[in-house]
Amino acid sequence: MSLHHLPHHPGTAGIAVVLGTRPELVKLAPLIHELGPAARLVHTGQHWDEAMSGRFLRELDLPEPELLTGVGGRPRAGQIAAALDQLDTAFAADQPAAVVVQGDTNATLAGALAANARGIPLVHVEAGLRSHDRAMPEEHNRVMVDHIADLLCAATEANSAQLRAESLPAERIAPTGNTVVEVVRRQLPGSRARAALLARHGLTADRYVLATVHRPENTDTADALGAVPAGLDQIARAGTPVLFPMHPRTRAAVDRHGLTPLVGRLADADPVGYADFLGLARHAALLVSDSGGVQEECTVLGRPLLVVRRSTERPEAIDTGFAVLVQPGPELGAVAGEWLSDTPQRLSRLAGTPSPYGDGLASARIARLTAALAGSTALAA
Repeated sequence: MSLHHLPHHPGTAGIAVVLGTRPELVKLAPLIHELGPAARLVHTGQHWDEAMSGRFLRELDLPEPELLTGVGGRPRAGQIAAALDQLDTAFAADQPAAVVVQGDTNATLAGALAANARGIPLVHVEAGLRSHDRAMPEEHNRVMVDHIADLLCAATEANSAQLRAESLPAERIAPTGNTVVEVVRRQLPGSRARAALLARHGLTADRYVLATVHRPENTDTADALGAVPAGLDQIARAGTPVLFPMHPRTRAAVDRHGLTPLVGRLADADPVGYADFLGLARHAALLVSDSGGVQEECTVLGRPLLVVRRSTERPEAIDTGFAVLVQPGPELGAVAGEWLSDTPQRLSRLAGTPSPYGDGLASARIARLTAALAGSTALAA
């Protein structure tokens, strides 16, 4: 069935793509483009501000979303409950032929539960990720969504195997690759734009570290947050510039905990757009981050990464030599020093290592599978 000619019977309104954070916007953008007019973008507002989210919508050439209200800023249960209530009302008034969610956010779980409550076919993009760390709220979200989804789009064979190990029916599982490959390829600025970007920040290619931190385990307490800049400061004192574009959550935590002096030696910067981030990451000698997306992006960009986390649901980046888990503080500084000591050899080795996340055709595969699922439902309406 054609993606752009899905039947729109009374009571069905295209394919609802439910998301709530900037990483979801990035990862789902190529799928939304593939779905074309059939896509109905619904933003729960979990992470919404015009400066950041509005910029991402424009950069990624996405349509204006249906924006829910009163979701952001609440605790986890409140976010899920508020989003679920509004999604249920929206789907009752204008029922989509299918619902697509991605990853493991509170918006993901709310979208999945809303679809399940209304008997709407559910597609989970990036199914089968597991950190096996029950302290992570995201782990609970992704497991619950996988077990109620009708179509499980697994990025890697390991993800497919995990779903099979949990006794999920094989006919629901589809190996698709990860949309991150095509996102990075499409959004990475050209060489001249990247050169101008580095010049604006006073950086030299392959001679700086790019760091981002935002996860609660690294920002919720003064001790945890202080340990990350301390490790980055150790890198800067050893002679390698560190660019640290601070996520709004991180900047607020730094101010709240009185830790501003700790970032004094770092090249503090405001948040950057996605394309600029990729341009900066493409020429970093080393990346330091607690982001799940950066663990994938580094494999497409061919750059090494220190993952400042206790555990990861993306072992592929580690298994292929792109990344390693480190603890913040002295261990971060020590491992960074070791990895920076052989930068030319490491970059050369990674340049010849293919990304484990697929061939850049994931969105087309997911769109075809989603259209088939939605089309059969719409025809039965």
